[in-house]
Amino acid sequence: MTPAEMTAKIAAGDGFIAALDQSGGSTPKALKGYGIEEGAWSGDEEMFDLIHEMRARIITSPAFNGDKVIGAILFERTMDGEAGGKPVPQALHDRGVVPFLKIDKGLEDEANGVQLMKPMPGLDALLDRAAKLGIFGTKERSVVNLANREGIAAIVAQQFEVAQQVLSYGLMPILEPEVNIKSAERAEADAILLDELMKALDAMPGTDKVMLKLSLPAEPELFLPLVNHPRVLRVVALSGGFARAEACVELAKNHGIIASFSRALLSDLRYGMTDAEFDASLGGAIDEIWAASARKDTVAAVA
Repeated sequence: MTPAEMTAKIAAGDGFIAALDQSGGSTPKALKGYGIEEGAWSGDEEMFDLIHEMRARIITSPAFNGDKVIGAILFERTMDGEAGGKPVPQALHDRGVVPFLKIDKGLEDEANGVQLMKPMPGLDALLDRAAKLGIFGTKERSVVNLANREGIAAIVAQQFEVAQQVLSYGLMPILEPEVNIKSAERAEADAILLDELMKALDAMPGTDKVMLKLSLPAEPELFLPLVNHPRVLRVVALSGGFARAEACVELAKNHGIIASFSRALLSDLRYGMTDAEFDASLGGAIDEIWAASARKDTVAAVA
């Protein structure tokens, strides 16, 4: 796919973005969910080999293609690996799936009710390499735990600063200021985040666009101004701890937002499944998430 074809697919494609980017401390939990208990590997290399095998199995499944999965977010090691005998970005291109790369290095300790991203040394080199490998865009995550305007403003400022660096390499940034859905101040945090994002989008220089990956809001349709903003290519939602059925119900309440689920997509997959069982389970999850993402063509009418 050319950059223009990838942009068009992400902007208007009928489908959702799979998040296959568990890394570091989240990898043992992902493997446990897949049926591989901690202790089944002797070190980080074996652990990452196991998670890569899981991701390669997903990417090469007949159920995983560009008909309903329009994009996939990768961990750096996944980007550098192979699936079906091809470099992973090429394997995704061949299936009509647009590849993205997770670039953040984890979270700082909480301050002012939020967790900023840790420093990202070597980001320029990583972005240059990703662009050459056919990666379309990036994803970078920070977390909002409380409705603290100072903290949320700092998160938004950091996200947009990184976005400008990503854009300078011709890549599309997905900004992910995640609101903790378990926060007692979730609704208030959503509202402050919306306000700060709108201000930052309005102040963006040039004509570039960004994407947003947000927690599903406590108030349905709250993020429609972001969906319709001329500087936003697409808004996607994380499952944020919701089980798949609940995440799909919440997603369907929000026009213009498509899924970018991880646990909610992969939760039923198991290491010991036959290929037929694995493909059927993955296909069922894809169908369910696609259906919740699909009724998104009436945004202007309800904005």
